[in-house]
Amino acid sequence: MPTLLILAIPAVIVVFVIIVYNSLAAKRANVRNAFAGIDVQLKKRCDLVPNLVSSVKVYMQHESGTLEKLTELRTRAASATDPAERLNLDKELSGALKALMVQVEAYPDLKASANVEQLQRSLNEIEEQISASRRAYNAAVTDYNIAIRIFPNNLLAGMFGHTEAPLYEAAPEDRANPNTADLFHK
Repeated sequence: MPTLLILAIPAVIVVFVIIVYNSLAAKRANVRNAFAGIDVQLKKRCDLVPNLVSSVKVYMQHESGTLEKLTELRTRAASATDPAERLNLDKELSGALKALMVQVEAYPDLKASANVEQLQRSLNEIEEQISASRRAYNAAVTDYNIAIRIFPNNLLAGMFGHTEAPLYEAAPEDRANPNTADLFHK
């Protein structure tokens, strides 16, 4: 009986370590998968940007700085490999696209263009998909971060190289309340 107990204790510890390791590895894989979902949507948006820029370039000669910034951000976003950098570039690109859409409103001929209208619809659809992907990513990150913080997982998480993943957070300007009075003065 004592021999069985001596063998059972290490076996239970080994099984426990395997279970914790596998659980944390699966949660980290879910975070990477969720980020890949954002990445797919960002790629779709980056692919749409050149079409949008070329469609509005003729009309918006005075706003060439906005178009150049949008093109530069798209290039940087397409080549970024670090997840944190991708998330930051995503925020900048979102802001630049919003600024462009506001400027499009000032050009009636451009606003009436079927091509630009279709691109705007596509962009809105992609933005909704990006938003859904961000929510899925944050859910996976929260689940993973909680798993590496709780006892007894926290005792093993560091040994296995698990560190907290960053949540996607909105840019400060996206948190501001919109001035709805401006919407009625057009």
